[in-house]
Amino acid sequence: MKVEKIDNLKLYQEAFSIQEIGSKAVKDALKDNKEKNIPSVFSREGKIFYKLPTGEITQKSPFSSE
Repeated sequence: MKVEKIDNLKLYQEAFSIQEIGSKAVKDALKDNKEKNIPSVFSREGKIFYKLPTGEITQKSPFSSE
């Protein structure tokens, strides 16, 4: 797939600004989860992982009764 180059500096600046806002929101949410003892959920290569408040990372959901 070919990606076309966009020669619009303002568009890149707006995209960067949106990315900064999103990155800060994720960072704040992860911090809040840790403070409230809530596991964080993320994915890598299509697999779901859970980071427990202890720092342990697992694929077993801490939210289910399994």
